[in-house]
Amino acid sequence: MAESDDGPLEADATTARPVLRADRPGQPGGPTRPDDVRASLVAPRGSATVGEVNALTVAVQGPVLLPGSEDYDAERAGFQAAYQHRPAVVVGATTADDVCATVRFAAERRWPIAVQSTGHGISTPLRGEGVLITTRRMNRVEVDARARTARIEAGARWKDVIREAARHRLAPLNGSAPGVGVVGYLLGGGTPLLGREFGYACDHLRSIDIVTADGTRRHVTADSDAELFWALRGGGANFGVVTALETELVPVAGLYGGGLFFEAADDAIGILRAYRNWSLTVPEQLTSSIGLMVYPPIPAFPEPLRGRYAAHIRIVFNGDPAEGERLIAPLRAIGPRLIDTVAEMPYSQVGSIYSDPEFSHSYYGNNILLRELDPSALQTLLDLTGPDAIPPCVVDLRHLGGAMSRPPAVPSAVGGRKAQYVLRVLNGIGGPIREDPFADARPVHQRLMHAFKPWTVGRNLNFVYSDGRPSAPDDVREFYDPEAFDRLVRLKAQYDADNLFRYNHNLSA
Repeated sequence: MAESDDGPLEADATTARPVLRADRPGQPGGPTRPDDVRASLVAPRGSATVGEVNALTVAVQGPVLLPGSEDYDAERAGFQAAYQHRPAVVVGATTADDVCATVRFAAERRWPIAVQSTGHGISTPLRGEGVLITTRRMNRVEVDARARTARIEAGARWKDVIREAARHRLAPLNGSAPGVGVVGYLLGGGTPLLGREFGYACDHLRSIDIVTADGTRRHVTADSDAELFWALRGGGANFGVVTALETELVPVAGLYGGGLFFEAADDAIGILRAYRNWSLTVPEQLTSSIGLMVYPPIPAFPEPLRGRYAAHIRIVFNGDPAEGERLIAPLRAIGPRLIDTVAEMPYSQVGSIYSDPEFSHSYYGNNILLRELDPSALQTLLDLTGPDAIPPCVVDLRHLGGAMSRPPAVPSAVGGRKAQYVLRVLNGIGGPIREDPFADARPVHQRLMHAFKPWTVGRNLNFVYSDGRPSAPDDVREFYDPEAFDRLVRLKAQYDADNLFRYNHNLSA
């Protein structure tokens, strides 16, 4: 236990039974006074005293939790199940003021800071050190129908924005999984379902409210701070804690979309070639992709897919349904469909197009941006990732180009705009989580990247699901054009000289 009220806290968390306030006075559950906290508080690694941590609990409205406290594990839990943050302190922020107080607390000690909304894209987890700020309580969405914009707080998910925008016959530029957090997606660039028509989602941001490493709240726009505004749109979580942002919405109330599923065991190469050739002919109003995987024989998947190696072609068309029918006719001619869900739908149902899993699970994934999809490389893709691959692979090939290839009205840090496709490969964990659960998967990814190197123009930040190890500097460089990377590194040094925000795909020289 602490030697005095302001003495150092114990360094060994295994002996602790910390209890920190999760409720404010007058709220359900009743208050826990600072004196009560001092009596039972023991911290893990770090240099904070009991009094200092007590001061943090008074300064913020949300819960402040240490390892061993009742709600600690629930607060730090995220969507990625293979590994999760285990910080010295986790703060459940409820307001931007909570974020400011927590950042200042960490900055005074030079503790690293990580931020989590949903935990889909966690890259490098805290392992006993630092502060984790969770933002899920900050989830308000306000739509200005006349301006066609939405103000979105840090913890909101795309499904929240979709719901509110749909009330006004508008839509956000979300990706395939509505359960993903808004902020992480936009900081990474954001590859929308309607990307070929409207471009990267971050190109439609109007403003960003952020707390930088010095604890300062900043309202960042293209006019107020052009350099930081440029860096935040594509630079990832390197520059601070976003508390809210404002983004444009598009006038889309419904679309023509869905999925075509084909048995792929006998002719996967034929299906891939047909999709590749067809994708070269479609207008920008149509964004599509193809996935290949062996579907596990479990109730989470439709019965016709269970146990099969199947191809899933996804269609998102913002146009007349009759024209959509004509455009996808060549795909339907590939052969009998196991499932065909392509039809008119309200935008509020776009999550059904990909039907990405909504349950927490373990996964590892990487990607490459391709300037073209060379027909000669398709067989290599299947040889490395087909139904007999060890470990089993999920392939996701998305058509880019169109507006994503053009410079935005306000420049951003997003790289690889010459890419016409992004090729993703993901792997799960079939059994108990080992010390290095993805050791078998990394060589597959390396061989794939080598095979496609002649056509590769970079990688997409949003589609990297790491193995829990820090990203190598050379790997981070691949997300950006060379001049953009150097510019980002300079700005990182300016806004976060101590590199407090380093538990991410970190920008360093």
